[in-house]
Amino acid sequence: MEKPTANDHPIHDVLRARWSPRAFAARPVTDDELFSLFEAARWAPSGMNAQPWAFIVARANDASAHARMVSVLNPPNAVWAAAAPLLILAIARRERSPGVDNLWASYDLGQAMAHLSVQASALGLVVHQMGGFNRQSAREQFQVPEGYDPLVVAAVGAAGDPAALPEELRNREMQPRTRKALTEFVFEGMWEQSIAPLTETA
Repeated sequence: MEKPTANDHPIHDVLRARWSPRAFAARPVTDDELFSLFEAARWAPSGMNAQPWAFIVARANDASAHARMVSVLNPPNAVWAAAAPLLILAIARRERSPGVDNLWASYDLGQAMAHLSVQASALGLVVHQMGGFNRQSAREQFQVPEGYDPLVVAAVGAAGDPAALPEELRNREMQPRTRKALTEFVFEGMWEQSIAPLTETA
């Protein structure tokens, strides 16, 4: 199922195609696709090139790891994410070196996940990222060491048939995509002074 943006200004086709469905097809993510996703994440920018990210992968063919990843999700997410062939726990390394905080770790991990998501779109895959999971359980289930914070679980795969979802989720899946207008969050010169196009002068 495709749901491209109704964008006000031109953007790249892979960005227009990117969205976050809850219905996934059963087909697995291939090895080539998997490593392509993480190669994209690998080349994301980061402060001082610290690359403060780590990822734990749970594929459906590893039933135990996949079930453990599903188990850390909040129940409303587990309902649909259990069908995703690939689940990824995205983790930020909080310290640049022992005792020295990396204040940009979350930002940098977000950039890596954005790169991964856009690469997925280019491959014809979809990604749905979730903050709704039990971080302590994730830490315990996957033995994440101190100094590393699980921040997001992402479901990845080919988009599936929304008809397979429960009615409430199916209805949400079919709704058009919406975004705030640029004037609501892009300011120029000072806070809440909306940006405006440059006008040519005679």
